[in-house]
This record gives sequence, structure tokens and C-alpha cells, in this order.
Amino acid sequence: MIEAFEKEELRNVLWDIRASQKTIGFVPTMGFLHDGHLSLVKNSVEKCDFTVVSIFVNPAQFGPNEDLDNYPRDYEQDKKLLENAKTDLIFYPEKESLYPDGFSTWVVEDKLSKVLCGKSRPTHFKGVLTIVAKLFNIVQPDFAFFGQKDYQQLLLIKKMVKELDFPIEIISCPIVRESDGLAMSSRNKYLSDKERSDSLVLPRIIFEIEKAFQDGESNTKNLISLKDKIISDSNSKNVKLEYFEILNSDNLEPLDKIEKSALVAIAGKCGSTRLIDNIILK
Repeated sequence: MIEAFEKEELRNVLWDIRASQKTIGFVPTMGFLHDGHLSLVKNSVEKCDFTVVSIFVNPAQFGPNEDLDNYPRDYEQDKKLLENAKTDLIFYPEKESLYPDGFSTWVVEDKLSKVLCGKSRPTHFKGVLTIVAKLFNIVQPDFAFFGQKDYQQLLLIKKMVKELDFPIEIISCPIVRESDGLAMSSRNKYLSDKERSDSLVLPRIIFEIEKAFQDGESNTKNLISLKDKIISDSNSKNVKLEYFEILNSDNLEPLDKIEKSALVAIAGKCGSTRLIDNIILK
């Protein structure tokens, strides 16, 4: 496995890969890898001739008073996991390499980024789209792999790729969950035992909504109203919901009735840890 710490190192390696007509798959991460990340790597390894994984805790997507400084990091463990997953190259750049002094050019989307997570984190997606665009330009992959847990991010990246004419195919991969249903996240390690138990109300809500939909309820107001009873029954006092919405899964616009497909999206804080989850109803 190759490690690259500078853009020039990465480009030199990938130049030869492209010259040999091999397809390049790319998985951008912020490290502290879990099985969710590794499922993306597995998909890339299976589909592509050469797989690149980046590890970079992107400061531009953290807002004031968020957990940038405390975000979990363990490069040596990540390296072992990626080696076992048959990753071909790790890109592990320094902040100064991607954000040099005087950096002031950003990628901004003005519609999909305004709802859900964008309401409480107004600069988050500016940081996400900018770093993803930079990494796409540096790696120049044929395919890039993203998880559906960050569904809004996935839609935004697909939109950016289409509207800014990146010659890249975005592959979306299913959410990977813990055995008890909690969506895997690097931030799960922040949770105390009690908070970990209480956090299960988030997947419980979306799975109960899914069951009600499968049983025939398609009115979104009726579906949303079910959450209060679920929260009350769970007695999850450590969880404070930030949002719970049912939206059009293509454009994130409100729905009165589910006729084709819908995104059920939820976010909340369990203690001081912010968690998100979602499910698609079809």
C-alpha cells in the first residue's frame, strides 16, 4: 500500500495508473474509520482497479464551538484497517497543503444546503463541497463512493458533480448500522453508556415511521406525529431533537403525501454529541 502526504506525490502515482488505463475509485474520509467507511472501500475495491482513500479532518466544515479539536484521530489504526481492506493508496495531506495562507475560494450551493443540517450549520456544506471539489481535482477518480447516512451531503455532491461538470460517477452505498440499529459514526465514541442507550431512539423513530408507511399511512403529518409517542415511550431524556422531517428524496422539498419516495431524516444531540440518521421510504 502506498502512502502519499503531498499532492505532488499522489499525482505522480496516479499519473502512471491512468496511463495504464486502470479505473480509479476514491473514498474521501475524515479518518477514525469504522465498518461504514470500510464498506465504501470494499465497494471501490470490487468495482475499480485502483482505490484511493483520503484521510483529512476538514476544518472548513466545522462551525464555531464544534468538535474540530476533539474530533477522534488514529492514523496508525486507520492505516491497518485500510491495508486489510486492500486499499492501494492513502492520501494523508497536511492542512497547509489544502488550505494555504490566503485561501478564499469556496464552492457554495444555494438551495439544498439551506434545509436540514444546513439550518443549524450554515457554513458546513460550503466547507464540505469545497474540500470534495479540491480532492476530486487532485485525485481525478473515475468513481467516488459516499454513504447514505449523510444523505443531504450525498445529494449536494451529486448536484455539484452534475452542475460543475466533473467527469466522475458518484456511487452511493447503504448505511451500515451497529447490531442494535444505531448508524455507525466516528462520533459514537463520544457517547457514555447511558447516552449510547438513549441514542437508540433515533433509529427507533425512523424504523417505526417506516413500519407505519408500509402498513399504509402515507400522510406525512400523520407519520411525523408518531415521533412524540415514540420519544415518550423510550424515556430517552438525554436526546434533544434538532429536526425530524419527511421530504422529497430528490430535491428535499416538503411533502404532504408520499406518492413515490421520501426521505425520513432525523438529527439530534445525545448529551453533547450530534447524531444524524435517515431512511428512504418507497
